[in-house]
Amino acid sequence: MTEPDSSLAATSFRDPAGRVIRKNGKVFRQVFPAGSRDYEAARDSGLFTELIKRGWLIPHRELPVAELNGWPGGAAYILEPEQLDWVSYPYEWAFSAYKEAALLTLDAQQLALEKGFILKDASAYNVQFWQGRPVLIDTLSFEPYAGNRAWQAYGQFCRHFLAPLALMTKVDIRLSCLMRDFIDGLPLDLAAATLPTRSKIRPGLMLHLSIHSSSQRRYANKPVKQVIRRDEAGQKLARQSLLGLTDSLRRTVKGLRLPRGAATEWGKYYSFTNYSDAAAAHKAELVREYTQLVKPVEIWDLGGNDGRFSREALAAGAQRALCFDIDPLAVEKNYRYGREQAETALTPLLLDATNPSPGIGWANAERPGLNERAGDGKGRMLLALAVIHHLAISNNLPFGHIAKWLAGLGEHLVIEFVPKDDSKVQTLLATRKDIFDQYDQSVFEQTFRQYFTILQQTSVRESGRQMYLMQRKRP
Repeated sequence: MTEPDSSLAATSFRDPAGRVIRKNGKVFRQVFPAGSRDYEAARDSGLFTELIKRGWLIPHRELPVAELNGWPGGAAYILEPEQLDWVSYPYEWAFSAYKEAALLTLDAQQLALEKGFILKDASAYNVQFWQGRPVLIDTLSFEPYAGNRAWQAYGQFCRHFLAPLALMTKVDIRLSCLMRDFIDGLPLDLAAATLPTRSKIRPGLMLHLSIHSSSQRRYANKPVKQVIRRDEAGQKLARQSLLGLTDSLRRTVKGLRLPRGAATEWGKYYSFTNYSDAAAAHKAELVREYTQLVKPVEIWDLGGNDGRFSREALAAGAQRALCFDIDPLAVEKNYRYGREQAETALTPLLLDATNPSPGIGWANAERPGLNERAGDGKGRMLLALAVIHHLAISNNLPFGHIAKWLAGLGEHLVIEFVPKDDSKVQTLLATRKDIFDQYDQSVFEQTFRQYFTILQQTSVRESGRQMYLMQRKRP
């Protein structure tokens, strides 16, 4: 999708302090006069400098206000942040990525309190992944802290971070998908009711989910009076109380871990493939060869499992890679490995190709869907390895639908055709009637040629599978 020369980002219209503008392929933030005082205070205190130094806040620079020429509206400041290669959402993150995002938010809150500020916004959408690690992107989330006040964003943090993480660890890792339905985070009463009893009585979860949820119901629609002590002793006591709350939340989040039984499945992920060592090595060789031929800027690895072939493409010259998979444990393994290796170019994400992330929020545009975020796909090469049979047979998707969708995502395509006599296809057909007369290599090629030009075709050694390098046709 081609963006206009200047447009208001659909994600920022709620913020009275500023907004995000997209112009000429870059993202900028306008700081309105209403938000300028808080911005100046945080900037002049050194808070931003320290956050950026620690890698907790996306770096930015101020531009002359004259740069606003031709932009909608006005502003007190224009900020140009370091540009993100990709925007992802909580329901697409690995468990460990989600947990790190929660801890980052608490770390930023603690540092802010120590410098006399507070996070007024604890949304999970304020965190993105940049150079392999989570980073805050909302510079305007900080305001001076003065007085004996509660943390206004406490409930938001619990809905956006603690509740999803608790359900992922105590009920089912797949429940992060609930964040697609609740754009302002999981309702605490729903989370508390869903958690098993033995989990709800754990001190941290009892305090921040169960008791917090009960308190919300008890005081719903009732006015809350806040006693503000403006003397120095009162402010110090209030700040210490908030630091204690932050520390309690940190201990609770750190204590959330996936069950040990789930982790043991990762080592078995490739145990049941029908690839010989020679076939697997040849497949990796072809990915490197095609990458070197095409020289893509970006790789999208659809059904990338633990990221093996994404890394082959990166080693062959691609600048960055998004590795998508439907299995949250494979995505988790991929993310953990990348963090252990200090990788900066690979981002593992959760994706069901048959049900990609939709546009959600106001007018279905506040958080754009996968297809909208894909842009025009220029400079992008797709890897679709060992997925065609899952899409066509497991999900009854015709080749034409698959080809059209892929052509909308990337400029080049590396795709593996798995024949019907392959053991994996036979396994899929073992429990259902074979109604797939059109699942044939010649039909596959004929259909994909409607959208792509086949540049190369190679048989994978010791395998009946075929690897193709394709280039999409211009409309």
